[in-house]
Amino acid sequence: MRPILLQGHERSLTQIRFNNEGDLLFSCSKDHVINVWFSHNGERLGTYDGHNGTVWTIDVDSQSKYLVSGAADNTLRLWNVSNGKCLYVWEFPTAVKRVAFSDDDEKVVCITEQRMGHQGAVRVFKINRDGDGTDQPHEPEHMFHPVGSKATVCAFTYKPNLIVTGHESGKVALFDVISGTEVLNNERAHMDQVTDLQLSLDRTYFITSSKDKTARLHDTKTLRVLKTYSTETPLNSAALAPNKPYILIGGGQEAMQVTTTSLRQGKFETRFWHKIFEEEIGRVKGHFGPINTIAVHPAGTCYASGGEDGFVRVHHFDESYFKAKPYGDLEIED
Repeated sequence: MRPILLQGHERSLTQIRFNNEGDLLFSCSKDHVINVWFSHNGERLGTYDGHNGTVWTIDVDSQSKYLVSGAADNTLRLWNVSNGKCLYVWEFPTAVKRVAFSDDDEKVVCITEQRMGHQGAVRVFKINRDGDGTDQPHEPEHMFHPVGSKATVCAFTYKPNLIVTGHESGKVALFDVISGTEVLNNERAHMDQVTDLQLSLDRTYFITSSKDKTARLHDTKTLRVLKTYSTETPLNSAALAPNKPYILIGGGQEAMQVTTTSLRQGKFETRFWHKIFEEEIGRVKGHFGPINTIAVHPAGTCYASGGEDGFVRVHHFDESYFKAKPYGDLEIED
């Protein structure tokens, strides 16, 4: 499994995303740049220039028409994927830490940070898909301030007005965006900050990673913890492999503590765990620093990881990966 090394960032990666078809890979980093690559050969297609600070988060809609990005320059931007034009800029009092499209592409949810006397806020914008995309509503359709621990990650669930959030305290919660009320929460989902949250394809369950060194699988409707994957290192990202019962997790010691440990100690591998049996089944080495973000191709044919070292590594799975029998001789029928 030879990786394709994507060298297009000068600073550490913050998030990577595949589009719906999986032919494009989007990456953003602390160097203010968003790149888009062909996932099959790692060729860079172009960049989205305009942000003036660390780009923390990106998401692309299901038609690969629009891209949204949130950054430390306190803006949320809407881009045209095909030509790289910035179509609209929303400005806020604090940095945007997470963005996500709804499954019908009509809405975008974003989390802004709690800083300098401003409360952390969750805003939902309606995206006007008519015309050239430059005519967007300036004001959010819904906005609320989650009470208590600040939200760090979020996503739309399978219901149109329900979002799931992960918090600094380790809490996972469901919010009704219209009323801004917390519908349900699990205060003890994690013991430390939730660093990533990725939903399954049908959005009925999701995986979270946390600084408490565990990744967990949750049921979206009840927020019940279904599975727990415990490691010895703080985790920054977790992803679900479609069509296979595997999850991929990545992390590593904070960059400032890395110099005191050997490479093996640093644990800079992508780890594969069996989703059902909660057992680690393999590791892929490669990064020279903590892995900050992992994304899996929607068809499950490859995965990409972005690290503190500024590289994105795309791994196309070998034949043996698809031939492996994750349940032994048991045949699973769809």
